[in-house]
Amino acid sequence: MNFEENIEQVQKQDSFRDRIATVDAQGKRKWVFAQKPKGKFYNIRTYVSFIFFLIFVALPFIHVNGRPLFMFNIPQAKFIIFGKVFWPQDFFIFGIIMITFVVFIVLFTSAFGRLFCGWVCPQTIFMEMLFRKLEYVIEGDAAKQKLLAAAPWSSEKIARKATKHIVFYLLAFIIANIFLAYIIGAKDLWAMMQHPAQNVGTIASLMVFSAVFYAVYAFFREQACTVVCPYGRLQGVLLDKNSMVVAYDYKRGEERKKFNKKEERTAGDCIDCHQCVKVCPTGIDIRNGTQMECVGCTACIDACDHMMESVGFKKGLIRYASENGIANHEKLHYTRRMKMYTGLLIVLTGLLTTLLLSQKEIKATVMRTPGLLYQEKGQDSISNLYNIKIVNKTMNDIPLTVKLEGENGTVQQVGNAIHVKKEGQGAGSFFIILPKQVIKQRKTVLHISLYEGDKKITTVKTNFLGPISSTN
Repeated sequence: MNFEENIEQVQKQDSFRDRIATVDAQGKRKWVFAQKPKGKFYNIRTYVSFIFFLIFVALPFIHVNGRPLFMFNIPQAKFIIFGKVFWPQDFFIFGIIMITFVVFIVLFTSAFGRLFCGWVCPQTIFMEMLFRKLEYVIEGDAAKQKLLAAAPWSSEKIARKATKHIVFYLLAFIIANIFLAYIIGAKDLWAMMQHPAQNVGTIASLMVFSAVFYAVYAFFREQACTVVCPYGRLQGVLLDKNSMVVAYDYKRGEERKKFNKKEERTAGDCIDCHQCVKVCPTGIDIRNGTQMECVGCTACIDACDHMMESVGFKKGLIRYASENGIANHEKLHYTRRMKMYTGLLIVLTGLLTTLLLSQKEIKATVMRTPGLLYQEKGQDSISNLYNIKIVNKTMNDIPLTVKLEGENGTVQQVGNAIHVKKEGQGAGSFFIILPKQVIKQRKTVLHISLYEGDKKITTVKTNFLGPISSTN
């Protein structure tokens, strides 16, 4: 073989990287008819999916002290995490949560590859453990699905296709309702169901989301992972040769050759049966190495182990391993980069925990009314006008009284008393009046406390503006 032929062969071998596995050379969609996996890892993933579905369905209906355990009400900018309420002014905490999550993803991926994608990613679990299983029940395994897709339209094909899409939409509708429960709360969802005529806008949004979920799992499918999700593209910078991935042992497997029990085998252990390709939900050949489309679902491991067992070879030709583990037989170890990410993650987690634990149920902001100077009250007193804004994160309506701490002064309420509704916000105005004799400088720091009856709720600081030349 001459040099030009070698170059051509290498280019042909690497041509799979020129496009994703579900698109052909002309740019058209190649539909993936994934063969149903069987094996140890698939069984474990099935049990994991049961736990996932149980948690997913149950969480919106769990309440702590009268409020949901989790709720993400984006329209009202109200979030509840582990029973604690967060409002827009707490969004800096969400920024820290997102940074912590990104660092965790970097650390987790650098160590364990796309383990998250294959085992607990909602897209993978819904697609592979719910919708695809129903598809197997309605249309049969991959071979029957191919025949059905290629067959002319008949009463049987119409019945099977209609049944599948009706079931898919109903399931998408149920999933959309559960997601809505995370947004508006299970109680409000139930109230909406009882009075649909009064919630036309919400019902319309629900139908749109149901249609989106249906389209994703009925048509878009694995494209959500290979085209939309950025995580696969991040693999290139997050993975290194020590990362654990689903990998083909090319040292043991090559050179590939069909199995023939009548002759002595001189090639590698790969019998070129293509079972690893047939079961892949994204249509790739894992033997080409780590690829963006691989979600680490382990279907190829189960398929390969089954074939190795059938021909009497050792299992593990495709397995969880690192590049160094295959090339140099190194064990997985804790690298310097992982240690650095772990340290950063510990710091961020500590900061986040401190912020969450220090959050107060009632927050108040007191500011002098802008544009106003001090006012003289009679011959011996000075007053300042203040505005107060209060956030009540408790489940009780709270009447509040403003009191001045540590100063010989008085508080004069403007208008009605401050009354803040549960999980609501309130505002008010008041004067603080101080004797001239206690004012020693231009700005005097005051401590103002909010009381519910005789119970002090919180204390805030503010400045009192007085005359510069006050000496009395």
